[in-house]
Amino acid sequence: AAAAAPASTPASAAPTMSQPRKSVCVIGAGPSGLAVLRAFRSEESKLAEGEVMPEIVCFEKQKDWGGLWNYTWRTGIDENGEKVHGSMYRYLWSNGPKECLEFADYSFEEHFGKPIPSYPPRPVLFDYIKGRVEKCDVRKFCHFNCPVKRVTWDEKTKKFTVVARDFTNKKSIIRDFDYVVCAVGHFSTPNVPYFPGFEKFKGRVLHAHDFRDAVEFKGQRVLIVGSSYSAEDIGSQCWKYGAKEIVCCYRT
Repeated sequence: AAAAAPASTPASAAPTMSQPRKSVCVIGAGPSGLAVLRAFRSEESKLAEGEVMPEIVCFEKQKDWGGLWNYTWRTGIDENGEKVHGSMYRYLWSNGPKECLEFADYSFEEHFGKPIPSYPPRPVLFDYIKGRVEKCDVRKFCHFNCPVKRVTWDEKTKKFTVVARDFTNKKSIIRDFDYVVCAVGHFSTPNVPYFPGFEKFKGRVLHAHDFRDAVEFKGQRVLIVGSSYSAEDIGSQCWKYGAKEIVCCYRT
């Protein structure tokens, strides 16, 4: 989602040297945020003489880019006391063919130098996503380990004020921007239903959001509630890595 300050000239018009340089804040350096940074770099080469690029600043709460593809063993709270945003697990495989995920301007074959199977594992997809943005040098725009805490709009100045916490340098960052692009994703808050008996169950209850490694369930009986992509993949992985029994239940 993108929010833009009202202006007397169209937002798409590039500023000239006689105009104040615009500023853009991108929140999140996952696939969506990286696509935005890549788009700005692509347009930079098309600027006419006298036109200048907006100032681009990207805040990312993790220590590296990649968003949900950036695997971490942590669940719940991270080392900074922030909520762990990602749901990625160690042995995830793509549930869609790479041909449907491929960037139009950067193919898998170009990146790896050879054809690869249609359903790659997590590290392969992560490497591919990074390769595209590393090629166009957008990392310089990114501030890592910097979760955004607040964004406010000032009607007088026609600016957005962005407040972020720089955990690396142990300081707060307060900046004004003309535009804000929110690219934080929407798969971060698990929906955990309640079933009678949870409080008496002596095993472990967890949401797929906190699943990290199927090896943990070796030799155990596992009940999976749901029948969509996560349920299918986690169930098959637990079986593959030695679960004693997999039972699936679902409404549809």
